Amino acid sequence: MSNLYATDWDAVEDQPGFAWTRIRLGRRVGAEKLGASVYVLDPGQKSFPYHFHHANEEMLIVLEGVVTVRTPEGESDAGRGDAISFPAGPEGAHQVINRAEEPARFLMVSTMIEPEIAEYPDSGKIGVFAGRAPGADRPGIQKFLDGAAVVPYFDD
Repeated sequence: MSNLYATDWDAVEDQPGFAWTRIRLGRRVGAEKLGASVYVLDPGQKSFPYHFHHANEEMLIVLEGVVTVRTPEGESDAGRGDAISFPAGPEGAHQVINRAEEPARFLMVSTMIEPEIAEYPDSGKIGVFAGRAPGADRPGIQKFLDGAAVVPYFDD
């Protein structure tokens, strides 16, 4: 058992513009095929770069505060109790941003399918995950590549 409002963080990210604290809820409760993380996002911060998954779908549930959710349709605010799903594929592209003056707490739930490819439309990067789903705590391949770096199939 674990609590959505715990404060004993499993991970802290402190990249400029992408600072948050995280409870790896799925791991704590022994989930194997579902990922779930509680994030606290401070004002002015983003969760992750704008992205979408080819194999996994995700769902956002806002627990406290207000976040701005960026999707292919644009941006919209989501507050306490709001839930949004992000299907696999380009139509599920998303990013969570805190433009409010208070911290926001939200739950992200995802399937844990691998292999997985994630795309980052703003930068053209591609994430490749094999032997482990994104966020899984086990050995495997996790690589981020320049999507423009294309080579012919039969080279070498």
